[in-house]
Amino acid sequence: MDKREYIVSLIKEEEEPLKTMRSVASDTETYAPIVPSETAQLLKTMLKIIKPKRILEIGTAIGYSAILMAKNTDEDCEIITVERYEKVADIAINNIFEAGFEKKIRVVKGEAADIINWLDTGFDLVFMDGAKGQYIEFLPRVLNLLKSGGVLITDDVLYNDPNIEENATERHRKYTIVQRLRKYLEVINNHPQLETTVLEVGEGVAISYKK
Repeated sequence: MDKREYIVSLIKEEEEPLKTMRSVASDTETYAPIVPSETAQLLKTMLKIIKPKRILEIGTAIGYSAILMAKNTDEDCEIITVERYEKVADIAINNIFEAGFEKKIRVVKGEAADIINWLDTGFDLVFMDGAKGQYIEFLPRVLNLLKSGGVLITDDVLYNDPNIEENATERHRKYTIVQRLRKYLEVINNHPQLETTVLEVGEGVAISYKK
């Protein structure tokens, strides 16, 4: 058992509907990108510490993380989550309804780069788990949306998925994403408004506190 397997073995079994959603997401025929279990546990812990009242999530996917956040925050917490793909957003909306959180979670369909420009400021927590290559472009507006004392959690920051079987175009696309992520990490680790730490959890998680 390697280090990651051991850490995962310590995590308590997920509650429904998250347990079923993870099973469906990991199936080869119904695969959907959701956070790994150790990242989910980190997010749960951070939510208990921060106790946010307003959360912005960039990258809804099937709604797993939004539901996890809804289950681990107070009843009066407002969660806005943005998904660019309409069909995927519709699946998330259905999952959120089935979980009973339709009044707490608002799914906004569209490109995050556009949507974050008209959202109101004052978020306690921003969870970025969308288009990794665009994190660096989202950052200035995200910091404006995040209030002082708020926390930015960015997922997949250590992403690196080389595959020699892929064609040159796909390998170049992934190389570009990795380079943009490294630039993003340089910026948030040296930003005057942020105090940042990077953790080797899942595909890498950056936690940034806005001063």
